[in-house]
This record gives sequence, structure tokens and C-alpha cells, in this order.
Amino acid sequence: MIIKNIHPFVGQHCETTATGSLLNQLGIELSEPMMFGLGEGLGFIFWNMKFMNYPFIGGRVKQMELSKSLANNLNLKLDIKETTSVKKAWIIIKKHIDENIAIGLQLDSYYLEYFGIKFHFAGHFVAMYGYDDNFAYLIDTKPSGGKVKTSLKSLELARNEKGPMSSKNLMYSLQRTKTDYNISDAIVNAITNNAKEYLNPPIKNIAYKGILKTSVEIKKWFKKSNDIENEFSTTYMLMEQAGTGGALFRNLYRDFLKEAYIITDLKPIKQAFQRFVEIAELWTDVAKLIKNAGKKKDENLVNQASDILVVLSEKEFSAMKILEQVV
Repeated sequence: MIIKNIHPFVGQHCETTATGSLLNQLGIELSEPMMFGLGEGLGFIFWNMKFMNYPFIGGRVKQMELSKSLANNLNLKLDIKETTSVKKAWIIIKKHIDENIAIGLQLDSYYLEYFGIKFHFAGHFVAMYGYDDNFAYLIDTKPSGGKVKTSLKSLELARNEKGPMSSKNLMYSLQRTKTDYNISDAIVNAITNNAKEYLNPPIKNIAYKGILKTSVEIKKWFKKSNDIENEFSTTYMLMEQAGTGGALFRNLYRDFLKEAYIITDLKPIKQAFQRFVEIAELWTDVAKLIKNAGKKKDENLVNQASDILVVLSEKEFSAMKILEQVV
């Protein structure tokens, strides 16, 4: 069974690509930056646990929170299901596809047969629009191939993987409600919610406090690592290339603010946009310094990255304070 009227979203980031494809099926077409912004997606986390080989630097809110906020701001019904049963998980997917409803999936990209780089990342998202006796037909990001397919067995393994960021065969779908949305109101609500969340982190490794903590921890990481070239190279790839839109999602948020200002004509949004132009450039500088520090094993480059992170913590706090006051 293949859904014929599917209109794949072409994007850089996995969750916005998957959710964008579901939105397209409902006749709602938004840019990727607009989806990221309406999903209140901007964040930051420095995550370093004992079971991890090395720290993780992330620049967005946790998995599914983006789609939840996006659906809420667009007055859509988001139906999320999880189950530990592989059999039940497949029955639910099959029912949706048979009813001509595309469905979003969270899974581990390691098992997807079309994926070029093999590493475990259980926070990956795709949209599924069909199946046959052998394959699942998916929509992934543009760098991953767009319309792709993988064997049903590999899909089962990917969905049922355990470990960091994994889910219990999570799947979700979107439906319209009787209440339509006003894009200007949705933008303002999303911006203020995201700013308030960002400015009040519950722990010190999140948001602007997390950026400041990273400025210290990255120096310790460099000194303790036994494989710094590989670890910093992978970190650069995750920050700059692996679906973030560049600059650890700051390019996406910058472009969202530009689009938001055009729609709303609110000056605080323009002011914050101008700040995020510089913020995004600085994040790319940090990513490049991290990569080169690992390649050259140069502590001076790590110190330079650390200094910029201190500046970024201050600049992001200031920009989000402006956005907190948007009315």
C-alpha cells in the first residue's frame, strides 16, 4: 500500500522534514525555519553521562517537543502512540497507511539501509507513506535522500532500539481541528514561549547556562580524551552538518525570525533577528575551532572556542530577553 497523494517536505532537519510531510498532506505548507520557530525549537544542552563515550552538544529542544508545540500553535490534533510490542507497533502503522494517512516515526538511524554514515542515533525522525511485502517507504531529509526505502526488518530494528534518546516504537499523526490558526498570533505565542523556556533553565547544562558550562567543560574534555580527533570531528559534524541547518540550529532560528518579522512587522523580532545573524556566525566559528582543535590537537584552538562560548551565552540571553517581551 502506497499513499499516492503524498507531498514530501524537502528539509535539512529530520523532525521538521517528517512533520512537514504530515502537514503537507493536510494542505499546510510552511518553510522549515517557520516550522522550527513555531515548534519553539531553539534550545541548548551539554549532556555528559557516565554511559556515554563522550559529551553531546545539542541545540534544540528534546525530541517530539518541537512537533507538540507546532501542533499546539497551529490548533492541530497530534496523536502520539508508543508500545513495547513490535507486533502492535506494526499494526498501528499499517492501519494508518491503509487509511491513506502518513505517519511520523522516531527511530535509530543506524539500522536504516539507505543511511550513509553508520552511528547510533535513536532520536531520528522519518515520515512513512507506504509499505509492501519487503520494504517500508519513507521520507527523510534531503541529505539522506528524500524519498527512500528500507527493509521491513531494518525498520523494526530501528524503531525498537534501546539506549540514549530512544523511544518505545513511537509514532505520531496530525489532524486538522474545527479551529483554524492565525499565523501572526501563532508566531508571537511561539516566540514568547520559547524565550521564557530558554531564559529559565531548570539545570545548569541547559540554555544559556549550558553554553557557559560548555565553555569550561570543553577544556576538560580536550585534556581527558583518548580519541579527541574523532570525538571533536563527530561533534563538528553534529553541530554543523547533521540536520541542524548549520550553526547548531541558529541558522534556522535566524531565518525564522526574519520571516516572522516580515509577517508581523514587530520591531523586537527584527532586533533579535539582527542579533541572531551574528550569533549564528559565531556558532559556526565554534564548530570549526572544535574540528580543527581535534585534528591538530591544539589546545589554543579549544581555548578560543571556549572564549566565544562565553560571549555566545551572553548574546543569546540578551536576544531571548528581547523576544520574551514581544507582544
